Amino acid sequence: MATILIVDDSATDRKLASLLLERSLDCTLLQANCAEAALEQLEQLEPDLVLTDLQMPGLTGLDLVERIRDDWPNVPVILMTARGSEEIAARALTVGAASYVPKSRLAESLIPTVQRILIGSQQERTHSRLMHHLADGELNFVLHNDVSLIAPLVRTAQEMLRSLPLGEESERLRVGVALEEAIQNAILHGNLEIGSSEQEGRSPGEVASERMWTAPYYERRVFVCVKISREEAVFTIRNEGPGFDASLFETDEFDVDDPRGRGIRLMRTFMDEVRFEDSGRTVVLSKKRVDEAAEAEEDAE
Repeated sequence: MATILIVDDSATDRKLASLLLERSLDCTLLQANCAEAALEQLEQLEPDLVLTDLQMPGLTGLDLVERIRDDWPNVPVILMTARGSEEIAARALTVGAASYVPKSRLAESLIPTVQRILIGSQQERTHSRLMHHLADGELNFVLHNDVSLIAPLVRTAQEMLRSLPLGEESERLRVGVALEEAIQNAILHGNLEIGSSEQEGRSPGEVASERMWTAPYYERRVFVCVKISREEAVFTIRNEGPGFDASLFETDEFDVDDPRGRGIRLMRTFMDEVRFEDSGRTVVLSKKRVDEAAEAEEDAE
């Protein structure tokens, strides 16, 4: 059973997040009304995941992310973001947060986000010695538009990533998040052409369930190539949809409530390079090894 620590100075928001989690997950919930109280609980009992607000009196959510990154690197952090926190949210993702959920979309986005991060984190804690000795490997997948296959594919890639020196174990989780977002975008927004949640007056899930069995959508496939060596990991994801203008999401502006560019923002934050090709149908993600000696020297300065 997972233990989740909810950190928010608003009792109402803590209660809402708790109710959503209790209703859908078999988990133990802890609560803190500020970052200082959260750090005290982390000292006493290391949770499996921290769900935190960004804007709090005293230490902010950004401060909390940095402390957890330094002292509890195996504990993933998910941000709860509100309008006005865009700049802090972008920085928090850069320094160590695993994902974010807009407070305006908690009811629909919190549970799937928490589930994805918990699965990836638990996989990281199941240490595989063999994968540390992998010299290089390449896997190619051809997927129907079945989102249930994304998580096992990402877990397989994360196991292979153990051969790539990334400095911190949490980086493997973040690479997994980026890969998952890329494949999910390829299926939902690429092949199934699903836009905002208001599309056709129905939820994205309802539209996806229908289009999985409707021409021309059901005929389309997603092609995933995973190439990992001791020097670099390269993921190539290609869909057969109509494509899109990737330049629309090249801006540094960060609208936490816009679901369309969420995956792209996470990819660009967690990976060293993100490149779109073929009118947006193909995305190439790359992550290079960390020069651990150089990083240690930099930290010491």
